[in-house]
Amino acid sequence: MNTKKHGRDTMPPEALERKLAAILSADVAGYSLLMRDDEEATVRTLTDYRRAMASLIQKYRGRVVDSPGDNLLAEFSSVVDTVNCAVEIQRELSQRNDELPEDRRMQFRIGVNLGDVMTEGERIYGDGVNIAARMEGLAEGGGICLSGTVYDAIENKIGLEYESLGEQEVKNISKPVRAYRVVMSQEAAATVPAETKTESKTWRKVAIALGLIVVLLAGAAGVIWNVYFRLPDVKGTIGGKKDFALPDGPSIAVLPFANMSGDPKQEYFSDGLTENIIAGLSSDGRLLVIARNSTFSYKGKSVKVQEVARELGAQYVVEGSVQKTEDRVRTTVQLIDAHTGHHVWSERYDRDLKHIFSLQDEITIKIITSVGMELVHGEQYGEELIPPSGSLDVYMKALKAMDYFFVMNKEDNILARKELEEAIALDPEYAFLYSLLAATHLVDVLVQPSESPLISFAKANKNITKALALDDEDWLAHVTLSQLHLFSKEHDKAIAAAERAIAVNPNGADAYAQLGLVLTFSGRAEEATNLIEKAMRLNPIPPAYYLLWLGNAYRHLGRYEDAIELFKQVLEHSPNNFFAHLWLTATYSALGREEEARHQAQELLKLDPTFSLDQWTKKILIKDKAEAERLVEDLRKAGLK
Repeated sequence: MNTKKHGRDTMPPEALERKLAAILSADVAGYSLLMRDDEEATVRTLTDYRRAMASLIQKYRGRVVDSPGDNLLAEFSSVVDTVNCAVEIQRELSQRNDELPEDRRMQFRIGVNLGDVMTEGERIYGDGVNIAARMEGLAEGGGICLSGTVYDAIENKIGLEYESLGEQEVKNISKPVRAYRVVMSQEAAATVPAETKTESKTWRKVAIALGLIVVLLAGAAGVIWNVYFRLPDVKGTIGGKKDFALPDGPSIAVLPFANMSGDPKQEYFSDGLTENIIAGLSSDGRLLVIARNSTFSYKGKSVKVQEVARELGAQYVVEGSVQKTEDRVRTTVQLIDAHTGHHVWSERYDRDLKHIFSLQDEITIKIITSVGMELVHGEQYGEELIPPSGSLDVYMKALKAMDYFFVMNKEDNILARKELEEAIALDPEYAFLYSLLAATHLVDVLVQPSESPLISFAKANKNITKALALDDEDWLAHVTLSQLHLFSKEHDKAIAAAERAIAVNPNGADAYAQLGLVLTFSGRAEEATNLIEKAMRLNPIPPAYYLLWLGNAYRHLGRYEDAIELFKQVLEHSPNNFFAHLWLTATYSALGREEEARHQAQELLKLDPTFSLDQWTKKILIKDKAEAERLVEDLRKAGLK
């Protein structure tokens, strides 16, 4: 490679300033051949791709130093940002290449080095630049090559895999330089560095966010980003409502606390208090705690406790009310045994607002002891609810962000993100903020994309990784990690992450559902059905994707009639559900019900007229190739191409 393209061998003046910098060097593989075949088209593509690269470099706090011909040189202050940027560049360009004829695709080689450079105005020179150029020359088209200094700096900070290329000779460098190739996959996502973990837990995250993440991943990047995944909750399961058998230990449903302040704007506070009590109870594996989105389906309704208990399969029901003033909080809580109708315990609290954390802890502990359970020695139920800084302002911003987030529209999502970013500025060690921020980026994709879906996905991934770096006991972040592994077809890693989520939170309904999904795609559908049914026990008014996944598990087991019933239930409430149409098409086809299969295939094509079976086949998440081929053949028999 010619290292003169960026002025790399130019002799700098003696007065040049020296500094340590991370350097990204890129050029086009096979550029001369592309230019020979079609100069005009090549220049257009190069201009477009370089613009996209410059945007991502700016996003990762870097700057473009020079971009002559087919080359680009960029400087960063963070080596982690540099590698994350390189990964996202290659993913973004790969997606763009999918839209071009094979002979017109443009692949960049990227080299990254961390080393000493000299600066003159906006230009940089020296060994640090030369080594980056040498790493670029070692990279394949669409690939990334790192120097040893970069590898040493990021080895344990970024979730990537590497392959050693040994020591390489570099022009004008006296010693050989170690080189490493980044093992790229099409769906590789940029990540963030691991940071120092805090000792305290964070409070449990918003369950609905995980549902959003999962359906995004199940569809693969670039497929059906908007209307197909907006699933409302669906009541009931196959065969209608079930009579739940109560477990041996206590089972509890916490209904949304009533906002008694007279100000609807204070609703976020009463909802947040309810969320935190549910979270505190859920951390105790001896209890069965009904999931938040099942109990919140009763919000604002006049209900009978015994009916609620029967519908949710819980022995105990918690009710409460909250009145918040500027500096005081008044709360009434009662615990009812739904079998007898008796009040087991009730209490009124009048506290300074600054004591809200200890109040939540006190209520949670009182509920646990009132149902006959001894406190576990050393268990601090309230600790996970407190921002590391202990800031009441941070806590209030987090509650407001949750309230905005649940509205699920573009405007409120922006407001949620604003509250979270302000809270992070005040308390950058609070893991929950990053988890919810990740969810807002996924909602941004769902409700109205404001940028590339892949960029939003990468931002979500970065924030989830940040959350886990701060708190490894964040069970919902582990669920998301499982989804990311599944998306990359790393089934064993996906299973391990989901199992970790269940170990951290034995009441995490979404963790059981996620593990069921992964096991279905891993050829273990029998186990998957039990796990998804367990999720439905914890979340008796399940979101639609639980039904979709259970139906898919039934389909894998050959229980086609049961699968069809579930897919129809989903479509009754969400007629534009792409995967319900897709799997229903395949199921009818497998049964030999050709007319119904072709009808469903046409419904699918109405949703996505550009659907290509050949393209979709590349994104199938099924581990067993024979099973994947059967699915494709069933779809093909229905007329899909």
